[in-house]
Amino acid sequence: MTALDTAEGSAAPVEKSAPVPGPTPSGPSEQPAVPSEAATPRRPLRADAQRNRDKLIEVATSAFVRDGSDIALEEIARRADVGIGTLYRHFPTREALVVAVYRKQIDDLGQLAHDLPLTHGPADALRLWMQGFVEYGAVKRGLVGLLKSMMETESDLFDQARATLRGSAGALMKAAAEAGEIRPDFEPGDVIRALGGICMATDRPDAGTSALALVDLVFDGLRYGAPARS
Repeated sequence: MTALDTAEGSAAPVEKSAPVPGPTPSGPSEQPAVPSEAATPRRPLRADAQRNRDKLIEVATSAFVRDGSDIALEEIARRADVGIGTLYRHFPTREALVVAVYRKQIDDLGQLAHDLPLTHGPADALRLWMQGFVEYGAVKRGLVGLLKSMMETESDLFDQARATLRGSAGALMKAAAEAGEIRPDFEPGDVIRALGGICMATDRPDAGTSALALVDLVFDGLRYGAPARS
């Protein structure tokens, strides 16, 4: 038996002292204060919140085209008739607002490609979509500085945008080619690059008419030699 065993075996048990009772409360225990409903701000209704968000994106889109992406966020909130706190609840940073505006423009172009064939022939649907692309380019010009700085952090967003634009152009071009209204030997990427060039070449605020004239020129090139026009 070791010294340690002996010490542990011969140690007398330690008597535990009984807990000392505390004073008995003389009244009911105090409950934590619960804030009243009036003191707690109510969350906005979902419909109200969505309307505010949509309005902010709409106003920001116009503001970025006219004033550039460095316009004060307070001014955007003022034009949207909401408080700056409402803006920040929806868009915590300027970049978040820019992404929302950019995404809305891409989504609108995708929706336009879906809607136009419902009311127009294949060739007219393609031409009107190309015009819509150039109008989107005017918004993108106002955002170009911030968008360039976000190329790495928002790469998925730009990949999705390219896929949407190519898919939209491809569907419209396929329908027009099958109807014999445009040549079948162009790729969607060719049209996207041509439209992008128009956007870059007409980057003045007053260049809208010139841009649309150039769209018609590209469209005429697509139609040249088409079976239905031969």
